[in-house]
Amino acid sequence: MSSYFKKRLSKIKSDYEKLIKRKNKIDNTFYNGILDRYIFPVVTASHVPIEWRYDLDERSNPFFMERMGINSTFNAGAIELNDKILLVVRVEGYDRKSFFAVAESKNGIDNFKFWDKPILMPEPPDEKETNIYDMRLVKHQDGWIYGLFCSEDRDPKASPSDLSSAVARCGIARTRDLISWERLPNLKSKYQQRNVVLHPEFVNGKYALYTRPADDFISAGTGSGIGFSLVDSMENAEIKEEKTIDERVYHTIKEVKNGLGPAPIKTEKGWLHIAHGVRNTAAGLRYVLYAFLCDLDDPSRVIAKPGGYLLAPQNEERIGDVSNVLFSNGAVLRKDGTFFLYYASSDTRLHVATSTVDRMLDYVLNTPPDGLRSYICVKQRLELIEKNQRLRSNQ
Repeated sequence: MSSYFKKRLSKIKSDYEKLIKRKNKIDNTFYNGILDRYIFPVVTASHVPIEWRYDLDERSNPFFMERMGINSTFNAGAIELNDKILLVVRVEGYDRKSFFAVAESKNGIDNFKFWDKPILMPEPPDEKETNIYDMRLVKHQDGWIYGLFCSEDRDPKASPSDLSSAVARCGIARTRDLISWERLPNLKSKYQQRNVVLHPEFVNGKYALYTRPADDFISAGTGSGIGFSLVDSMENAEIKEEKTIDERVYHTIKEVKNGLGPAPIKTEKGWLHIAHGVRNTAAGLRYVLYAFLCDLDDPSRVIAKPGGYLLAPQNEERIGDVSNVLFSNGAVLRKDGTFFLYYASSDTRLHVATSTVDRMLDYVLNTPPDGLRSYICVKQRLELIEKNQRLRSNQ
């Protein structure tokens, strides 16, 4: 082995080991009383094993080149298995193709390490797809772990010169261990579906899906927001009826489009949801995260909806492949009540924010709803100010 090759290999291995062993810390420059952000991202492109990127044979790679580069790691589904946090990460290569890979951590905030190999997800029966991404994981009442994700291909109706128009479908797979996956047929729907989430329990004896119907790949079009649908089986899932449970609204954080993030989390006071909202700005689309709560017995009924956003991109989170974007499709609630929210920034890297179930419920139940008009929003703020003035005068 040449001294050059040996030196480069040693340096890259050393840097990798330092990275995956690095401890994370709460970012004390941020405070909202709801969530704690952390200083370091939990998964980045540099967390991907060197064996996935470099040819380690000097004979075929004498200059130690990165043969198959990794562009980004983001939009991860999350689950707790065997007392570990497992993330099914969207990994994107230099070639723009995304694939899924599992990273695990004992504490959920640092030391994430990828399993030895990425997931070779089977293609859907009788179909091919160009790209897959953004898996939502859920342990279902039926005993399976389901992964629902976007299955993308070129729009067959596009003109020969149009090489960007796409069609988004919901891919469905199931597993027991995140190692062996059974691919099921894609969800049948008259709309494009890119943000579909499975409810963890049966509803009236059926599987319940949260949907995001859209007329085309980019725009929601006539799609009115987050939908809810019941299907008879996940083995041949088909949406026949869909109702909107969280609509898009003018001049709000979700005027352009919105979609559910992780699978809802069951609490004593309702089903806790994290979603993303998109609005337009002079600098382009802005993605933020928000929360709402649905009824325990009727998960299609929203019972609490705080106004505004829960988290928005800040500082370096605003910089990346698609700037000014936060997106989440993974969350975990541990038995001790600790809540982990995994979110990606600007389609580039993955972060974690932590809270407790009590804090999250306090937030969704006691934060005022969006007044929808400046006049009402100021009245809400005046009520808070006047309450605080009364408290101060009584002290």
